[in-house]
Amino acid sequence: MPTELETRIEAEVTALEVMDLEELRAVWKTRYGIPPKLRSPQLLRLNLAWRIQADAFGGLDAETKRRLRRGGAGASAADRLQPGVRLIREWKGVHHEVVVEEGGFRYDGRAWKSLSEIARHISGARWNGPRFFGLRPDPRKARAA
Repeated sequence: MPTELETRIEAEVTALEVMDLEELRAVWKTRYGIPPKLRSPQLLRLNLAWRIQADAFGGLDAETKRRLRRGGAGASAADRLQPGVRLIREWKGVHHEVVVEEGGFRYDGRAWKSLSEIARHISGARWNGPRFFGLRPDPRKARAA
């Protein structure tokens, strides 16, 4: 059974479906100030629906915001790895295996937050973890080619 708040928000979002661009801009102006310069009623409708729901129920958590900021082409290679993937690196004649887990990595029987922590542990030096494990090219080698 929906709560009173959920019912109200659903009605507000549903009402947006029949509004034209000027009506949507008027709703935005009333709620949030100057509306964005979007010309697409559909995009403005989606933006409004998101804002109304986020105001009522909360927006994105910090981790999701971080991933979205780095999203697309800027997303790290480590963010795109699926749980269960195994990364293997030979370092000074020793094979090291890392298993990708939900929200982190497993190496040497321990949970780790980042590949960079593991690379630092293995090498004793500050490394970019994705580069250490071959997930990102070394820019020095790319310039030399």
